[in-house]
Amino acid sequence: MIWLQLVIAGLLETVWAYTMKQSHGFSRLGYSAVTIIAMIVSFWLLSRAMRELPLGTAYVVWTGIGSVGAFLLGLFLLGESASPLRLAAAAMIVGGILLMKASS
Repeated sequence: MIWLQLVIAGLLETVWAYTMKQSHGFSRLGYSAVTIIAMIVSFWLLSRAMRELPLGTAYVVWTGIGSVGAFLLGLFLLGESASPLRLAAAAMIVGGILLMKASS
């Protein structure tokens, strides 16, 4: 259950990163509201995960999911480049998340 909460927290980090970009500096109310709500819930779920998981594991998994998720949203929704180096970097982050999970 704790890992599910951590994954959801990471996915919400992706949501708030994307909606923060769409808020245009918090000048668009709807996106700004979603950003703030997603941030609060994401941090709350992360804090719950940190009750049972080591700090390093919880934080690396959370930021890794958020980073790769934001990268994918940038590719698919914002038309950002998918260069081989960027794809390799994302793959390395995913590998690090999997290694961190395996080590816990």
